[in-house]
Amino acid sequence: ETSASTPEGSLSGFLGATALGILAFKGFTTITNSGSEIKDPHRNVGRAIMISIALCVVIYALVGFAVASNLSLSEIIETKDYSLAAAARPALGEAAVWFTVILAMLATAGGIIASIFAVSRMLAMLTEMELVPHRHFHMPGSIQKHTLVYTVVLGLVLTAFFDLSRIAALGIIFYLIMDIAVHWGVLRHLRKEVGANPIVLVIAILLDAVVLAGFLWVKATTDPLVLIVATIVMAAILIAERLFLSRNGASSSNDNTHSH
Repeated sequence: ETSASTPEGSLSGFLGATALGILAFKGFTTITNSGSEIKDPHRNVGRAIMISIALCVVIYALVGFAVASNLSLSEIIETKDYSLAAAARPALGEAAVWFTVILAMLATAGGIIASIFAVSRMLAMLTEMELVPHRHFHMPGSIQKHTLVYTVVLGLVLTAFFDLSRIAALGIIFYLIMDIAVHWGVLRHLRKEVGANPIVLVIAILLDAVVLAGFLWVKATTDPLVLIVATIVMAAILIAERLFLSRNGASSSNDNTHSH
């Protein structure tokens, strides 16, 4: 009975899980988005990224070992949102469960706050470069404070309409596509300027594409609504961004013609 209820492993499922696992390591983008505040960023940003990835590997390996040592596969699947807390129950009782939950809430809150500030900094930079539209809506303060408000509001909207698993699924789809786009842009336009290794870029694009394909296949068979929402949102962003850039480029050329 237990073996019958245990799902069989598959390549697409493994790739889908790998895609979700990537979200655990995306925290290093907080470091890159705060590069201007780091002393000697050309040397220390790379070091900080490698250290953060190494720490994540160690921490998640220990967490995985602790969970797998105390729960069966069926129990892990059943308690997927709080499996670490459930794994603490057999060893230390209900007090350990609440202690683990509180630590997880604090860690999640810290990660969310750091990500919000990192995203708001990136949006403020893109706004100052006139690459994304911006409206003040009569709010005081700097552009970054405005983008911080927009980021929080967007997060609240997602939380109101989607559960945690769907938010994570949307996040990994957008993140992997963005990652592929950035690597492709560096490969085509900035490779020589930044001294990037084309082999590394091509491998990164291929790995992202493979993982994304596996994740999309899993979602297509289990939760197609996520794919529909992701497609609609990405199409809306692409259309709005193209209209904004074309209009902004036309206004800039008119200004230059007028000045001449």
